[in-house]
Amino acid sequence: MAPYQFIERPSPFSTRGGKTLPIFAITPAHIETGTIDPIALDWARKAGFRAESGSLLLIPTEDGHLGGALFGLGKTPSEAPFLTGKLARALPAGDWHIETAPLTANRLSLGYGLGSYRFERYRGATKDAPTLLIPADADAADIRRQLAGVFLARDLINTPTNDMGPEALEDVFRALGEHYKAKVSVIKGDDLLKENFPLIHTVGRASAEAPRLLEMRWGKKGHRKVTLVGKGVCFDTGGLDIKPASSMLLMKKDLGGAANVLGLALMIMDAKLKIDLRILVPAVENSISANAFRPGDIYRSRKGLTVQIDNTDAEGRLILADALALADEDEPDLLIDMATLTGAARVALGPDLPPFFTDDGDLAADLAEASVFVDDPLWRMPLYMGYDKDVSARIADLTNAPAGGMAGAITAALFLKRFVTRTRSWAHFDIYGWAPTERPHSPVGGEAQAIRALYHHLRMTAG
Repeated sequence: MAPYQFIERPSPFSTRGGKTLPIFAITPAHIETGTIDPIALDWARKAGFRAESGSLLLIPTEDGHLGGALFGLGKTPSEAPFLTGKLARALPAGDWHIETAPLTANRLSLGYGLGSYRFERYRGATKDAPTLLIPADADAADIRRQLAGVFLARDLINTPTNDMGPEALEDVFRALGEHYKAKVSVIKGDDLLKENFPLIHTVGRASAEAPRLLEMRWGKKGHRKVTLVGKGVCFDTGGLDIKPASSMLLMKKDLGGAANVLGLALMIMDAKLKIDLRILVPAVENSISANAFRPGDIYRSRKGLTVQIDNTDAEGRLILADALALADEDEPDLLIDMATLTGAARVALGPDLPPFFTDDGDLAADLAEASVFVDDPLWRMPLYMGYDKDVSARIADLTNAPAGGMAGAITAALFLKRFVTRTRSWAHFDIYGWAPTERPHSPVGGEAQAIRALYHHLRMTAG
């Protein structure tokens, strides 16, 4: 069974075998020492090709037809491990293969696949794209499932809210579950109050589309219990503490936590890992209406803790609180939550380096190792308990927006920590979910962050 696709797209990979054109991926040293194909070497030297990072030179045959390509890796290819993603946008249409490259087969193929991504749902397809033959020594099935997970996350974030509100997100959630024969259940609207999810209901009640809690279960009992929780704010106006227009432009990406959790879940299920998997996504739109929640309101959470609303734009931690409390009741072996939660995390580490928070030193070390191994950047930040007092409120147990504006990513993580008391191991990821500039392996737009590292960790520990 092929991996699930939310948007059907042609494969970036060729199946034509020996009928493909060669790509010589080289460093400047290959030209200096003459250690590549003689015809390609002669053409490179005549053209003044220096194999600079990301440079491309097409090679003709003796009769003037296209015969192949030279692709420059620069002096230190390891500094740009997915540079081959540029080939997916630079090569002319046709079927290609890598003839030589000082990179692993998996890395060059995954880089090419990541760079092939296009989001063309709202306009006609562009020119025909090239395809690459996956080398025989690469794990083709795993490359395809990782791409499917990354593309799902990117697609969900890139889709505007008029086509990706809570109802549409539920549809995708159900389709993913159906594809992998998982069990899906949904609690929606006022039923959230009956089932004791008051904070999810509070944040989403002003929207024309009812708030909901999406749940998926997959795998066998007795395997390692892993629960994934993703923030699914399909659009965030800021509520009554309304955002300025400039800050609202990218708020379709506020479901980035849910999008990345679903991409990770796809990889886990497609690989048939020995995991007892549970996925929870509180899906809401933070809108403005006569029944919108207000600054100064106090609400009781699922866990029983009361929360004072000091800013309606700090809504993500509210819906996560109820979902995390539910997850914690099941006492999973590992609980992961992902959310586009704070601007403070971006100030601290920028858009490309997501921080994560955990009390589990062994888990942190494993994730750091996985991050480096698969080139999926992560950075551990502290759950510094000296700031825990800042999460307290004067007339409620907690505030959703500590005063002062300092250490915002840490205090948000400490707020969430109050709702995780029984789980063996928990980590919170404060991701951006967006690539603000084009990179070899991704265009500008929605981005998967941390899920390849998490997938690698889970593969290594799933028994």
